[in-house]
This record gives sequence, C-alpha cells and structure tokens, in this order.
Amino acid sequence: MKIKFFPLITCLVLLAVILSACTRASSNDPAARAVEGYLTALVNKDPDRLAAASCAAWETNARMELDSFQAVQTRTEGLVCQTTGTESGVTQVKCQGQIVLTYNDENQGLDLTVRTYHVVQEGGEYLVCGYQ
Repeated sequence: MKIKFFPLITCLVLLAVILSACTRASSNDPAARAVEGYLTALVNKDPDRLAAASCAAWETNARMELDSFQAVQTRTEGLVCQTTGTESGVTQVKCQGQIVLTYNDENQGLDLTVRTYHVVQEGGEYLVCGYQ
C-alpha cells in the first residue's frame, strides 16, 4: 500500500517545486511590487488603492490617469516589473507587458516598456511618484 503512494507524493513534491520556481521576479523587490500594485489599481479602476500606491506629490496625476481610462475596459498582459537602478533616493522600475484598452470590441495596447517608473519611500512604504 505504501508503494502506491510514493509516486503520488513524488509528483506532488515536484509540482510544488515547479510552482515555487514560477513566482514573479518582483516578489522580493518592494519597488517593483509597488509599481505592479499601482498598475493593477489603475486597470481595476480602484481610486482608493491607486491613491494608496502613489506618493503625495503624484496622487493628483494618478487620479487624472485613472480618469482617462473610465470609458474603456482595461486589463494587463504579461505584467512583470523590476528595479533597474536608484538615483538621488528615487528607485527606477521598468516593466514588461502592456495595458490593453478595449473600446467597442477593439483592443489597443499601451506598451509598458517605454516607461520608467519612479518609486520613493514615504512613511516606510514604496510608492509610485511618476514616470518618464
């Protein structure tokens, strides 16, 4: 009886190892997680989470960006972010993937690779504070 369970247990352990290897690269990168949270709040059209993910100086701009998405359906595809550097207390984060905007069954993608997000620490939190 014990021999029949060995292959099942082996398969479960192997599956757990494979799934743990597939975690996002940003899981240990708080600045990248902050940008991913900001973009998720943006496409989910969640103004409270978006404001919470933004620094005080960027919050008004973040809300304007959110307003521009109100007439379209939005989703992210292939979103993965990582820190690329730090300069003068600002962490630069680059992302892969896109925001897909859908209006009248037509999709248009906003390429996230063209932006570098600026992340700062305020009150011990990593917050998006603009992009270029």
